[in-house]
Amino acid sequence: MPEALTPRDHAEAVALFRAQIIGALSRRDLDRGDLAAELRALAAERYRPPGSATTRRFGASTLERWLYAYRAGGLAALRPRPRSDRGRARELTPEQRDLVLEIRREHPTASAALILRTLVTDGRLRDGVVSPTTVARLYRDAGLERGARPDGHTRLRWQADHPGALWHGDVCHGPALRIGSTTKALRIHALLDDASRFIVAIEARHSEREPDMLALFLAALRRHGAPDGLYLDNGSTYRGDALRLACERLGVSLIHARPGDAPARGKMERFWRTLRAGCLDHCGGLASLHDVQVRLDAFVADHYHRAPHGGLLGKAPAEAWSAAQCRAVDEPMLAAALLQTLRRRVRKDGTVDIAGSAWQLDQGFLAGRVVTIEHDLVGAGDPVALHDGHRYPLRPVDPVAASRTRRRRVGELPPPTVPFDPPGALLDRAAGRRTRHRPEEK
Repeated sequence: MPEALTPRDHAEAVALFRAQIIGALSRRDLDRGDLAAELRALAAERYRPPGSATTRRFGASTLERWLYAYRAGGLAALRPRPRSDRGRARELTPEQRDLVLEIRREHPTASAALILRTLVTDGRLRDGVVSPTTVARLYRDAGLERGARPDGHTRLRWQADHPGALWHGDVCHGPALRIGSTTKALRIHALLDDASRFIVAIEARHSEREPDMLALFLAALRRHGAPDGLYLDNGSTYRGDALRLACERLGVSLIHARPGDAPARGKMERFWRTLRAGCLDHCGGLASLHDVQVRLDAFVADHYHRAPHGGLLGKAPAEAWSAAQCRAVDEPMLAAALLQTLRRRVRKDGTVDIAGSAWQLDQGFLAGRVVTIEHDLVGAGDPVALHDGHRYPLRPVDPVAASRTRRRRVGELPPPTVPFDPPGALLDRAAGRRTRHRPEEK
């Protein structure tokens, strides 16, 4: 059965109410003088208008006006007419109205009460000249409701055309972990597929830096392949050159949301709300990242991926993800994409620092020189130093092994293997002797 018909707005409800009072009278054939008597009888009754909590009477002249309007134009003629000065805030001068409207255009998130209070405080409006409700109505009639964008942009519900096309990335702050006598922060990093709402990677860490995001992205690439795009916010974690360069090398479009536009990240925020209610709010007593990680994995795999999702019309994320289309990537591609080039000056002991770790060069002549270091963030191989077109391998510094390595004493030289005696050659020439190394003449 179709739903019952209801008035489309308050004005139509009022018109229907008026038609119920005088409708029957408009269809009667009355003799001279009967109309006035009927109108006086209706005026003596009490009626409850739409939206009113009390009853009231209407004068005979009002009822007569309704009657003739109804006969001439039907239900539409009984609709109450809006005030001609509606939305103009009559208490304000035209200049003050323009000022109030311009402030809202430039500060769309400021409330009407805040704007009015500020104008009264700095003396541009008199106190009590207008109420916050009137100012809010002025904004509503001008299409400047709170939060509305001044360019008239309309937010639409959007979605990628297939699973694997676009991934969202974000960080959620969890309850701090008590580890021994110290307290450490808990940060949950996650990547979510836009079309299926499937969580392609989730990790618990103590920090939220670019290397954390790169490690999470690398794990997702190895497990699922590469998406077409990566959608992130504007935090420092996602604005580094390493992440952008890696995405470009892999053919992944790196997209950042508009600053201050939190609703654009709604899918990710909705997942965080689900994760908090079902998992994070119950992890306050845990004492290690491992304990948090196993609970995250269990919640995502055994509940979230299997539960019907409203944004997917009741389909589960795991079911929607089964049609994912991601480009395959292998380890050489990942190593090339995450190859980092650094400039370092070699210390006198032949060591350089890379990502907080010390590495050893066995070529002593490079001490004090600036070399180029090639270091892949995948960790597939050891770093390499480049200098004058040559590649020199680096190895991790082992101070204990170095302490057991025998080194020559200062001034100690190995015995010569090639004859070389400059003073002896000069002495032979001065004495007229045959040089000792001249080939025999035949």
